[in-house]
Amino acid sequence: MVGGGPDGTRGGVGVEGGRPRGRLSRWLLAEPSAKARTAPREEHPWWRVMCLTGVDYFSTLGYQPGIAFLAAGVLSPIATLVLVAVTLLGALPIYRRVAEESPHGQGSIAMLQHHLPRWRGKLLVLVLLGFMATDFIITITLSAADATAHVIENPFAPHLLDGHRIGLTLLFIMLLAGVFLGGFSEAIGIAVGLVGVYLTLNLIIVVTSAQHLLARPETVVHWENALTAQYSSPLVMIGVALLVFPKLALGLSGFETGVAVMPLVRGSQDDDPERPAGRIRGTRRLLTVAASIMSFFLIASSLVTAMLIPAGEFQTGGRANGRALAYLAHEHLGEVFGTFYDVSTITILWFAGASAMAGLLSIVPRYLPRYGMAPQWASATRPLVILLTAVAFAITIIFRADVDAQGGAYATGVLVVILSAALAVTLSARSRGDRRGVAVFGVITLVLAYTTVANIFERPEGIKIASFFITTIIVVSFVSRASRSLELRVDEVGLDPRARSFAEEAAASGRLLLIADNPDDRDHLGYREKERRARKLHHLPGDAPVVFLEVTVTDASEFSTKLLVRGEERDGGHRVLTVRSPAVANAIAAILLHLRDRTGLIPQVYFHWAEGNPVMALLGYLVLGGGDVPPLTREILRRAEPRPDRRPQVHVG
Repeated sequence: MVGGGPDGTRGGVGVEGGRPRGRLSRWLLAEPSAKARTAPREEHPWWRVMCLTGVDYFSTLGYQPGIAFLAAGVLSPIATLVLVAVTLLGALPIYRRVAEESPHGQGSIAMLQHHLPRWRGKLLVLVLLGFMATDFIITITLSAADATAHVIENPFAPHLLDGHRIGLTLLFIMLLAGVFLGGFSEAIGIAVGLVGVYLTLNLIIVVTSAQHLLARPETVVHWENALTAQYSSPLVMIGVALLVFPKLALGLSGFETGVAVMPLVRGSQDDDPERPAGRIRGTRRLLTVAASIMSFFLIASSLVTAMLIPAGEFQTGGRANGRALAYLAHEHLGEVFGTFYDVSTITILWFAGASAMAGLLSIVPRYLPRYGMAPQWASATRPLVILLTAVAFAITIIFRADVDAQGGAYATGVLVVILSAALAVTLSARSRGDRRGVAVFGVITLVLAYTTVANIFERPEGIKIASFFITTIIVVSFVSRASRSLELRVDEVGLDPRARSFAEEAAASGRLLLIADNPDDRDHLGYREKERRARKLHHLPGDAPVVFLEVTVTDASEFSTKLLVRGEERDGGHRVLTVRSPAVANAIAAILLHLRDRTGLIPQVYFHWAEGNPVMALLGYLVLGGGDVPPLTREILRRAEPRPDRRPQVHVG
């Protein structure tokens, strides 16, 4: 019901009663940790938050060097230089600008929605959510598969694990789901420890490998000879590196996560809550340092792995497949150190899956329920965890827990997400009249667009998975939107002083009579004539005061809204309540319930029948917010107020 207060506002909409839920339903729809949800958000220094994003970003070192060699062979260090150039000159400037324009963690999707409003913006968001789901789900499955590879290839691992790669990967995913079903809160302290240990171990491996190269310069000469034997000139090398770059693009992952965690970054004490300059500076520093660290390790790891590991070991079944740096750790630092590195890699890969799951659990409730494009249970954590885990199981089985096979799908998701950020930043620069920004970010957008298209053609499995997610999200979204369209989708109703005065004066007569009027017909008939016709049509007594109610449709793609009702006098003293809303019927129903609770009278609203096809009118309501308003208003009221004697009355003539 709508509850009113003395100030003319109300706090929410609900329905009394309802069927009692079973124990399983109560457990599923309950939040795993209400305390964590309601506790004040703790803020941290930027470098600690960087470690939280780093469990996703830095963990790709576990498999990136191997994938780079499979894609480019001995040319992998040159191809990795191209990846680093795109990282530092493309992705980093883009997300530094996203951090500046989206300081509360909304990310590039919210920026695109702002620049592309209404239904086209909503549809674009749904498509991008499909690609983002691809990115995060493959992060979970790919990380679990690579963790499995580190377990099976470890010399101390029991031989009975051989042949159980899929089962062990599913076990990692199941353990991840169990953590979220029990209740997961961001443990930045754990992330700091994991990232610190992992990067230290990687540094030891890189330095030790470099010492081996210095001690055996013939190894470097052998690599150079292999390189020049395959490629005739540096220009050919660069050209081929550019062509294979899309296969290495998964090394760009982590930037969107870095922006999403902005609310955790501690800013300055004098920060403006709307535009916290200190938090923006900290996040931009976070992104720059993370990209610099990753760039160093990408170049160093590609050099030492390409020169020190036999090519056959990178292939499927080889000891360096999906674990190139782990191969060097065991080969040059011993089995004990190698095992310690395996444990560190397995842990950070598993935690990267947790970061991806947390991202999905944040993104889905942020957009779909707000659009009315998800069932109400989608805002609960546990049902989503179960659904996402089932999808991760299916993808793991389809790809047979193969790290290399999932690389293309992962790169597709990552590239589209970054491409959307580049487009958002370009549109933002255009709206500000920043010609230089449009030129710079426009070029970056074109480069990323080429990379994305090339990756899709080269490895189409990514677009196939993304298409599945996109189709599922769009179908479920619009079915949900249609099924929920008759909800009382208003978050709050407020009356300005004149509107309150009109309602109170009308109620003083003992009746509260409203005439629903189409604001588009203001110039067709005057209010005097409209009132005369309404009194004649509905047999209203001549001395009963009436108030007109006009709803102007704003963005019909929005689902819920807050209403501010304004009072105006027009055409010689006719009193009119005006309001702006995404849907006419929902707004009228909410206002009637609010007036009932405020005045204690049962309001009565008067319409006349609309002309036209009722099916087309229903479609008009779903898409444009109008439609056949009288029956829709009556049905919304019936669902919102189960007691007929308390329900506002709808009259049609």
